Amino acid sequence: MSPEHQETLILLETNLDDMPAEWIGPLLDLLFDEGALDAWLTPIHMKKNRPAVQLSVLCSPERAQTLRMMIFTHTSTLGIRQQEIQRYFLPRHIEKVITRFGPIRMKVAEYGPGQWKAAPEFEDCLLAAQTHQIPLREVFGAALRAWSQTQKNEESSS
Repeated sequence: MSPEHQETLILLETNLDDMPAEWIGPLLDLLFDEGALDAWLTPIHMKKNRPAVQLSVLCSPERAQTLRMMIFTHTSTLGIRQQEIQRYFLPRHIEKVITRFGPIRMKVAEYGPGQWKAAPEFEDCLLAAQTHQIPLREVFGAALRAWSQTQKNEESSS
């Protein structure tokens, strides 16, 4: 039995070629504040070789109408494409590890029986790197080593 779960989501997309690029950053913040699960930009070329970006927004079906209206309100677009998609994901939980830079939260997921993966929380690592004035990669590495060590300790005690 696979540990993955499945859910139906909505993908909203529109091409933006006639609005200032500076407007897009605040738009992404608004979309996340209103429940977008993810939002991203892809550089594209439209007819007559005009540079543009494709705005993509992933959301729950319940948030689609609100997010469509936000896109219409805060962009120059006159049309939005909408698709229903299936997303497969691994359930995750948060564990805390202690590093020499302080505690770091880890997202942890089981992708197969007894097979785990973990990723440090970016915000925790960034704060620790800034506090200790060290490269971000050092904090990420320390967090992964600490999590790996806790896994080894748990295996040896079982």
